Amino acid sequence: MKLAELLTDPGKLIFLAFCIITFIQLFYYLFFFLRLALFKVKSKNVSQTHPVSVIICARDEAANLVKNLPGSLVQKYKTTHEVIVIDDNSLDESKYIIEEFQRKFRQLQFVQLKQEARFIPGKKYPLSVGIKTAKHEIVLLTDADCVPASEFWIEKMQEGFNDGIEIVLGYGAMHKTKGFLNKLTRWETFHTALQYLSYAKSGIPYMGVGRNLSYKKSVFFRHKGFSAQNHLPGGDDDLFINKAANKKNTTIILDKDAFTLTAAPKTWKQWIKQKRRHYTTSKYYKAGHKFLLGLYAFSLFLFYPLLIASVFVFDWRWPLAVFGLRLVVQAFVLFKTTRKLDEKDLFAWFIFFDVWMFFYYLIFSTSLFKKPAKKWK
Repeated sequence: MKLAELLTDPGKLIFLAFCIITFIQLFYYLFFFLRLALFKVKSKNVSQTHPVSVIICARDEAANLVKNLPGSLVQKYKTTHEVIVIDDNSLDESKYIIEEFQRKFRQLQFVQLKQEARFIPGKKYPLSVGIKTAKHEIVLLTDADCVPASEFWIEKMQEGFNDGIEIVLGYGAMHKTKGFLNKLTRWETFHTALQYLSYAKSGIPYMGVGRNLSYKKSVFFRHKGFSAQNHLPGGDDDLFINKAANKKNTTIILDKDAFTLTAAPKTWKQWIKQKRRHYTTSKYYKAGHKFLLGLYAFSLFLFYPLLIASVFVFDWRWPLAVFGLRLVVQAFVLFKTTRKLDEKDLFAWFIFFDVWMFFYYLIFSTSLFKKPAKKWK
C-alpha cells in the first residue's frame, strides 16, 4: 500500500495499525512467552544441597503465623537450614506464637524489633535485619501470609544455585477457591509471572516476588542492600532484583513443589488497593525494562479496540484472519504455561481475561503517577 493511499483510506490505515499491534503481540508470545511454555528442567548428574536461611517478616500477623509458619518449619531438607521470623513491631500476639513454635522447632530463630527505622518505610529495614542475622549464604524469602506448596520447597528452590547463579526466582501462586474474583486475581498473578519468568529465561530478568524469592547474601551486600530504595515503602523484591539481576546470575525454578501459596484478596476493594500499591514501584525500573513492559501493555490495550474498528471499517475477513493467527499462538503458549504454573483451570477463561486486560490497564494506569503509600502494612 502506498502512503498516500493509506492516508486517504481510514479503513486501510486502521487495519494496518491493527496488523502492527498484532505483530508486536506475536513478538512477545514467540520471543518471550514461548520460552516459558517450552521450558524443561535439565537433569542433573550430581545433586548438591546448600545451607539455607528462610526469612519471614511479619507485622501483626498472628493469625497467618499460626496457619502458615508450620509449612516452613516442617520442610524435608536434610542439609543445615534455619527459619528466621522478624517481628516488626507487632501489637498482636505474634511474639507469643513464635516463642511457642520455638519450643518445638530448634531451627526457628526469632528477632523482635521494638523500634522502627526512621525514614525507611516498608519492610526493607526488618528484611535487612533478617538478612544480616542469617547464618547462611543463601537466603530464601517468603511472607507470613504464604505457605510452601510442599515439604520440598527449600530443596527445590536451592537447586537453582549452580554455575554462578546468585538469584533464583520462584512462583508465588494464590489459593484456588470458588468465585469469579479468585479466578481474576489468579489470572493477574499468572500473567505477571508469565512476564517476569519469561523475561528471566530470555536473559532479561527485571523483577521477582517476595512471596518466593532467593538470593545470596553476597549479592545483597554487593549492591548495598536496599539503600537505593530506602525512600520507598515497596521495592524490597522487584526493585532490588531489577538492580541486581542479569542474564548470567539469575535463573528460575518451575517445579510445582517449589511454589508458595497465599490467600487471594476477598473483595474488589482489597485487590484494587493491593495492585495500585504494587504499580507504584514499576516507574523506577530500568529504562529498557520499562520500554518492553510498556510496549507489551500498550499493544494489548489497543488490540481489541483496533480489532473491532477493523471489522467495521475494513473487509472483516482480513482482521478476523489476523486475530485467528494470534489466537492460535496465544492458545498454544497459554495451554502450556498454565499447566507449568499449575493454573490449568484458567485456560478455559483465557479469551475473556485477554479482553479484560483492556479494562485492567485502564483501571490501574493512574497508579503509575501516584505516590507510594508510606507503610507496608
